[in-house]
Amino acid sequence: MRREAAETARSPRPRRQITTAFVVSRIAVLAVAAAILLYAVPPLVAAGSWVSLGLLGAASAAIAYLYLTRRFVPAKYLVPGTVFLIAFQVFPVLYTVTTAFTNFGDGHRGDKAAAVTAIETGSVRQTPGSPEYALTAALRGDRLVFLLVDPATKQVRVGDSSGLAPLAGARVGITGKVLSAPGLRVLKAPEAAARGQEITALAVPTGDGVIKANGLSRAVEGKAALLYDAGCDCVRGDGGPWTADESQGYFVNAGGEHLAQGWQVNVGLDNFARVLTNPTISGYFAGVLGWNLVFALASVLGTFALGMAVALALHHPRMRATRVYRIVLILPYAMPAFAMLLVWRDMFNRDFGLINQLLGADIDWLGQVGTARLGVILVNLWLGFPYMFLVTTGALQAIPRELTEAAAIDGATPWKAFRRVTLPLLLVALTPLLISSFAYNFNNFNAIALTTDGGPFPADSPQVGGTDLLITYTFRLAFGAGGAQFGFAAAISVFIFTIVAVISAVAFRRTRRQEEIYA
Repeated sequence: MRREAAETARSPRPRRQITTAFVVSRIAVLAVAAAILLYAVPPLVAAGSWVSLGLLGAASAAIAYLYLTRRFVPAKYLVPGTVFLIAFQVFPVLYTVTTAFTNFGDGHRGDKAAAVTAIETGSVRQTPGSPEYALTAALRGDRLVFLLVDPATKQVRVGDSSGLAPLAGARVGITGKVLSAPGLRVLKAPEAAARGQEITALAVPTGDGVIKANGLSRAVEGKAALLYDAGCDCVRGDGGPWTADESQGYFVNAGGEHLAQGWQVNVGLDNFARVLTNPTISGYFAGVLGWNLVFALASVLGTFALGMAVALALHHPRMRATRVYRIVLILPYAMPAFAMLLVWRDMFNRDFGLINQLLGADIDWLGQVGTARLGVILVNLWLGFPYMFLVTTGALQAIPRELTEAAAIDGATPWKAFRRVTLPLLLVALTPLLISSFAYNFNNFNAIALTTDGGPFPADSPQVGGTDLLITYTFRLAFGAGGAQFGFAAAISVFIFTIVAVISAVAFRRTRRQEEIYA
């Protein structure tokens, strides 16, 4: 026996079978990693991000080693899924949470240096008596430049954020438009119009001020009405001085007014406190949350009940032409949801809507809170029940008919057999899907935005409507007339995430108990 054991120990390991799928997956992963590396290296080198470049190189080397060796087979399958999980789940959540502690938004998108530049260039006023130039936008590589033609001397100069320089060899048209220039690509009118904001923002410094675009074909020389003074860390000029407030990311004057352009800073819990303490927000938060819960629960329970009823009817052994019925029933699920929501909105129209015409009624469906809420629930029911029908059909086919037949032999009525046997087994299989459906409908932005747009709105509060969900209410608060407030929107998103996570966790816990009972 010792000799046999020794021979077994010396025998070579069986060669691992290499399948086509294994080779293709290995090539695919290495190709994607190489593509990301080639795409990311140049901008990282140009930006001088050596730490990021080192991490990228180390990750690429680790992936290459992992997939070019025969070892670590489980890791070869776990790494892609883990990377996608981090990229598309973990990172967005962490980014949203970190953004909630900042004032990131319109007027607060960059750092302080960028804010100072924007303030100075945005306050440029034309100097009296300064010449106007014929302007042509062009590209030097990927960089925008101005081609300026002096109407008096016809001299052509090229300008960018670093200054002015003479340009030889340019061909100028009769109107002063530069037709071509060596080493530059002149933008055509549609291309210049597409870069309108970039052209407006570009300022070419001169000895006496800066040259700014006045439209797409003219440029003027002017001086900045607001100038930054590093000695006092303030902006001097009209209405100033404007002193930097690092806690809010604004330049503020003695009257408490601030310049429109600021910079991004960490504001701590201010965004969360605003949700809870601002009366114009917190006063409506509870009401919107209550309707949000009703809408999500009614959508889930209604679609599940209707989808299950249809699935049970088609699952009956005496039912004929089930394939035809199933094709017809899944049509709402196959149609584009946004288009169907717009169609339903027109069908609910009071004056020419199909529903009022069929009923011979004059109901203002979307103009009253009760009927508008009923309408959006009915629309969501029509859109959602085919999905529940499909998953319930699959779950019913997995339940042995012998169980219901045995219940019938024991004297159970069809209703008791359904309630005691079929329904519990369906809930064990479908409860995770019901929970995910609840989370989806809790944040169902399209169902509200494309049908009622959150309305109807009361006269005393045009900020919150009768059918607003938290997600549509948040969108209106954070991206309404006041501009985009990404930090504030992220804070409310954290509240919504917490609510959904708590409800889902409780539901999953009850699901596990149910599985233990029917295991």
